[in-house]
Amino acid sequence: MSPQPPDLPPHVAALADRLATLPGAVAVVLGGSRAAGTHRPDSDWDLGVYYRSSERAVDPEDVRRLGHPGYVSALGEWGPIVHGGAWLSVEGTPVDVLFRDLDRIEGWAADAGRGEFEVLTQGGYVVGAPTYLPVGELAIGRPISGTVPRPEFSEALAAAASGHWTGRASTSLMFAGGYAEAGDPVACAGMLVDAVLSAAHARLAARREWVLNEKRLVERAGLHDTRPLLAHPGGTSAELRATTAAVRDRLGIAPLVAR
Repeated sequence: MSPQPPDLPPHVAALADRLATLPGAVAVVLGGSRAAGTHRPDSDWDLGVYYRSSERAVDPEDVRRLGHPGYVSALGEWGPIVHGGAWLSVEGTPVDVLFRDLDRIEGWAADAGRGEFEVLTQGGYVVGAPTYLPVGELAIGRPISGTVPRPEFSEALAAAASGHWTGRASTSLMFAGGYAEAGDPVACAGMLVDAVLSAAHARLAARREWVLNEKRLVERAGLHDTRPLLAHPGGTSAELRATTAAVRDRLGIAPLVAR
């Protein structure tokens, strides 16, 4: 069953209509917290502009010509997953426009259905962005114009992703312990953050819940009690060892043993 078209403020709806007429655009979709129903009153509006690179890519210059204040990126400027878009102010309302290559995402969706994915380095993501992230955007998003697939979170992806992220958390806990022994608070804290975010990914994957970004990921996974530990990991080896042990216990994941 297709979702109902979203109710947009008039000025956001007007922008969505103009985006839908851009050369190459095949669909405009409301995404992010507004689509998921987790937004706050001051949350911005995320509009995904989908195109097919096999036919015609959207030209960022066409978005600049719309005349709204803000920043418009080149295609590929922001990274491999969130590969471009715009941060605009529309009558004082913050609107994020995201360029989305539907050809590439459909390929990632096919991979995800088989339990296959990669985790790619992406600006704004601490542990990286899995290639099933934009697949989740399709699943959660609410089309404004055009049509896009509505993929499901497969059992194969749940098993593969939860196993991958649990293993990564285990490895990060091992390295955190080594940095604690060395008295290196920066590297130890970094590994602990990696472990907690990876464990959160693992939990949500096991529940077959899509992850779109790392915002409130820890809370969604029920790992709230790691936050005070990460906020104050300590500065001495003894303090860092104690924090690492406490994080390990809260995650319920044993550190990898290298030898």
